[in-house]
Amino acid sequence: MSLALKAYGLTMRLLEPLAPQILRRRAAKGREDPSRIEERLGYATLGRPGGPLVWIHGASVGETLSALPLIEQIGRERPGVTVLVTSGTTTSAEILARRLPPFALHQYVPVDGPAAVTRFLDHWRPDLLILLEGELWPNLLRQARARGCRLALVSARFTEASARGWQRARGAARELLSGFDLVLPQDDASAIRLSDLGARVGGRANLKLAGSALTWDAATLAALRAEIGQRPVIVSASTHSPEERITDAAVAALEGEPLHLIVPRHPDRADQIEAELILTGRTVARRSRRDPVTPQTDIYLADTLGEMGLFFELADLVLLGGGWADGVGGHNPLEPARQGRAVISGPLVSNWAGVFAAMARDDAIRLAGPDALAEMLAALMADPKAREALGRRALAFAETQRDVIAETWSLLSPQVPRCS
Repeated sequence: MSLALKAYGLTMRLLEPLAPQILRRRAAKGREDPSRIEERLGYATLGRPGGPLVWIHGASVGETLSALPLIEQIGRERPGVTVLVTSGTTTSAEILARRLPPFALHQYVPVDGPAAVTRFLDHWRPDLLILLEGELWPNLLRQARARGCRLALVSARFTEASARGWQRARGAARELLSGFDLVLPQDDASAIRLSDLGARVGGRANLKLAGSALTWDAATLAALRAEIGQRPVIVSASTHSPEERITDAAVAALEGEPLHLIVPRHPDRADQIEAELILTGRTVARRSRRDPVTPQTDIYLADTLGEMGLFFELADLVLLGGGWADGVGGHNPLEPARQGRAVISGPLVSNWAGVFAAMARDDAIRLAGPDALAEMLAALMADPKAREALGRRALAFAETQRDVIAETWSLLSPQVPRCS
């Protein structure tokens, strides 16, 4: 074992007794579910079904939701196999509770202390761990491997910053990455970085390119449309500070009194967002308060979870957040594209650079900095034919990505257990 891994193991062993106190403090700040803290300590709150079990881990909402088509594929191709999904955020847990199929279970991932990991693995006894994107937890990975669990790193995104960090512990990185039976990076750049650190790369897979259109409730859609009336609807989706102010300044400059529907990435910011927008003279209604949309409503603040498909369906145009806020790297443009919506994003989209570049080549998306946003938005809202054509090209691009799951399954299926 490398010195770095030995030092990490010793440090985590010494710190693990502090984990309950740290988790309780996080729960007090809304960052942990207080009713399920024991899961973070490795204590299961659900029984393990009999038969093979595939464990899929994703850090947060984006990673776990990207796995839903793969989970459904496992259900079709390996009937009788249970899928356990773990994540680390309360938001992901709330959404997965509504989206997982009956053969799949959710638990919070245990902290990477040796005792918590041991308890978790003793209970769940996974046959295969599919790790999404690239959270490399040494105790978890080493213990799972020692128990004979196969390991797959799928849809791996390994940035230059991640590679630089692991370069300082090359021996540890090589030991962890060489333990994977299959590594499927998202792109060529990630593949090169992972190979350099000892991973055996076998193909490409970006699960965030797959998936179907988000769903919505027809009755809820009809009720909202009745409240909104004939007003145009512009949706600012998955926004971060200061994107609500940036996008609303552009919407407020439009003619025709459009409704600005803002869906923050983190709904717990809603009080702050509302206060900031009221100071600009705008009238705000909140979905969590069940405020009605009236002719006087400038902004409908959708501070709820799991309704993005509904809001995209209402949209005449989508302003996709994450591209105007430093340090975010953009969000998935295929989600609104799958519903045929015209999309404008900011230019800071490093996490999705390849997808944005490909969509731009097909004239299926628009990018604009804060200074150019108002003009671009006004032009598209004044030209319905151009806006609808942009949405059609976005949908056509999204439909070309449907083969991702089939290609991923062909590479992954030899690792997935079967029921005897």
